[in-house]
Amino acid sequence: MRHVYECPLRWADLDLLGHVNNVIYVDYLQEARIDMLLTHAPDPRMGDLAEGVVVVRHDVQFVAPLTLRAEPVRIDVWVTEIRAATFTMAYEVYDEDDSGGRTVYLRATTVLTPYVFDAERPRRLTPAEKDALRPFLEDPDPQLAPAPVGPARRSDIGHYPLHVRFSDVDAYGHVNNVKYFEYFQEARIVHMTRIWADAPAGTPEVPLVVAQVSVDYRVPILFRTEPYDVWSWVASIGRSSFVVESEIRDGDTVLSRARVVMVTFDPSTQRAAPAPEIYRELLVANLPDQE
Repeated sequence: MRHVYECPLRWADLDLLGHVNNVIYVDYLQEARIDMLLTHAPDPRMGDLAEGVVVVRHDVQFVAPLTLRAEPVRIDVWVTEIRAATFTMAYEVYDEDDSGGRTVYLRATTVLTPYVFDAERPRRLTPAEKDALRPFLEDPDPQLAPAPVGPARRSDIGHYPLHVRFSDVDAYGHVNNVKYFEYFQEARIVHMTRIWADAPAGTPEVPLVVAQVSVDYRVPILFRTEPYDVWSWVASIGRSSFVVESEIRDGDTVLSRARVVMVTFDPSTQRAAPAPEIYRELLVANLPDQE
């Protein structure tokens, strides 16, 4: 069984292209997940799975741009796997016409684990929680096939000092899972700006859109005044796309890792398009075998 959540859109959700920003979608997914677990789940004890969990992994695939309008967008939410200490939820963000046809904007999965915040440790799912999740259990979507993050690379051009804001944390002092997407976005923008800085004057700007994001959550990020380190690097390059990978570290401890597929975009056609050759040359210069 799939739960359907109607999510309103807001002006503040849009990026410079007038599309819903990739980070905002993760907020939509969180709203839909909590609505299903807290409001519509058959067992009142499911409240612990709405508020007492941490995200282990997000995999998000952006299928088509979503623009602002008065009507809400629909989000299907369901469960694809139930294990001893984790469960996986899937989502599809879409519009549906009168004949039942769908325009899909996003597909995603989230792996979650129940968490004992007072003891700072995960716990196993209870039999009652598993029973409450089973009515929402369906097969996973085969169209979402995430790839792992490759070996880390550190360079000055890819370094970003991450300052956690007090508003980023929850009541337990943990940074909310949605904020990680913002952190990786901030670091990625700085990284790409440094790479593009070597383009000749007058080179036309090429819009970029995010096609896919995978984030692994290893260790909770806590509020503190000292910055954490984010390292980003170009991992691979395609005809009109490239992959940027990143990790957030506290010294030798990896807190989170991300893999992001970026696509060069033609606003006039609303489709992927190759960038000018100079951009490809600058990206190639930052590949591992070019060092």
